[in-house]
Amino acid sequence: MTGNSLNHASPLAPEWLAVPADLNRLHEPLWAAGVARNDAGELAIDGIPVSELQRQFGTPLFVMSENDFRARARAFSDAFNDAFADICGGVDVYYAGKSFLCTAVVRWVEEEGLRLDTASGGELAVADRAGIPGADVALHGNNKSDAEIHRALDMKLGRIVVDSLVELERVAKIASERGETAKVMLRLTPGVHAHTHEFIATAHEDQKFGLSMAEDTTDQAGLSAAEEAVAAATSYHSIELLGLHCHIGSQIFEPDGFALAAVKLLNFLAAMQEKYSIVLPELDLGGGYGIAYTPVDTPRPPAEIAQAMAAVVRSTCAELGITSPRISIEPGRAIVGSTTFTLYEVGTLKTVRVDAAAAENAGNAGENVTYPRRYVSVDGGMSDNARPVLYDADYSAIVASRTSEAAPQLSRVVGKHCESGDIVVRDVYLPEDVAAGDLLAVPGTGAYCWALSSNYNYLARPGVVAVRDGSARLIVRGETEQDLLNRDMGV
Repeated sequence: MTGNSLNHASPLAPEWLAVPADLNRLHEPLWAAGVARNDAGELAIDGIPVSELQRQFGTPLFVMSENDFRARARAFSDAFNDAFADICGGVDVYYAGKSFLCTAVVRWVEEEGLRLDTASGGELAVADRAGIPGADVALHGNNKSDAEIHRALDMKLGRIVVDSLVELERVAKIASERGETAKVMLRLTPGVHAHTHEFIATAHEDQKFGLSMAEDTTDQAGLSAAEEAVAAATSYHSIELLGLHCHIGSQIFEPDGFALAAVKLLNFLAAMQEKYSIVLPELDLGGGYGIAYTPVDTPRPPAEIAQAMAAVVRSTCAELGITSPRISIEPGRAIVGSTTFTLYEVGTLKTVRVDAAAAENAGNAGENVTYPRRYVSVDGGMSDNARPVLYDADYSAIVASRTSEAAPQLSRVVGKHCESGDIVVRDVYLPEDVAAGDLLAVPGTGAYCWALSSNYNYLARPGVVAVRDGSARLIVRGETEQDLLNRDMGV
């Protein structure tokens, strides 16, 4: 007995995945502005067809819209400045460079009036090379080296986000030995549960980041690590304590966690100001705003996020009777994620039959029923997108080099690495006539794809092309085999 017709939903598909009415149509929230099919049916960005991009730059290839990046950066800046204008005069928007960073992006960030959040010495080096003023740069990290702290002070960074009591002592000591003052924010863990994957939820207690706000988390009875850090920071002559920071996680759609974190930090800030007779002028509420990776994802527009957060800050400060601190936020994925798609070329295809018992939705366990699943192999994989194997992340894909009137077939887009978990798109309906040589485009790959890329199986990391107003240029050169061999010192 065999399974259903290919024109119907496959029992192997997850419940959220619907059979598209039109396999050629783009679901707009997944794509950058300027991406559309041209008159020949080929995917194009700002009028440049993907076949031309492949001819010039090869595949795999990250294809980014510069205009879309700039527009999303401005949208966050404008929305939050408008929402918080009457509360604290506006908001400082720090682009989270860990999502994707290169010198061109740093310049776009600066030109659009944003600041930059970094998380390592290497990211600081990119910022320095791009020429952004140090005052507009922040440094994160749970295990900063002495060299990174020295570099932060060399660059006169606007803030060092301290992650632990031990690190606070080290920053104070290094700054004192240099005869300088380090501008510091304290990263707190407010104990808020974010509705996201466990590995990208960062404000619960049992993880590596931040200073706990829970009482009795230090040797001093009744004192939290967060409060002990405030007390210590105010005692160091080489520390200027700017304020508090939190980040509850990533790829979050619901506003509840952000609101609760804001309330908890404002209450803590008010308590610290009263107890220690200090003014903490800044509060960073982090980032983590979700984007659309599949048609069922429903991200909130920046204006909606901003208004909701402003309402909470406004009411909480009024209840506490305090002046609002200057607010800052750190969007990364929400700016860069949807600006980019990855272009692949199809290679090997094969169809397997999966027993019904392996399909959660089949409802025929125990019967001899099988269903087809097609594997579509592409010329990249987990080396250019590690998120599916790390976080079970879902993506979408379309045939980019042409349109098709063929029936939909449940497919799994996989890479060429020696791992069964090397999956790019776990479940997607693609035309039945997909063939070797076709180009596939996977949207939403601007954040944490190139940034997490590797040379597994000695694959060279892809290049990144920025497209603006009908012109494409490399902003990160793709690696060559010679680049990889140059690091091998065995000969």
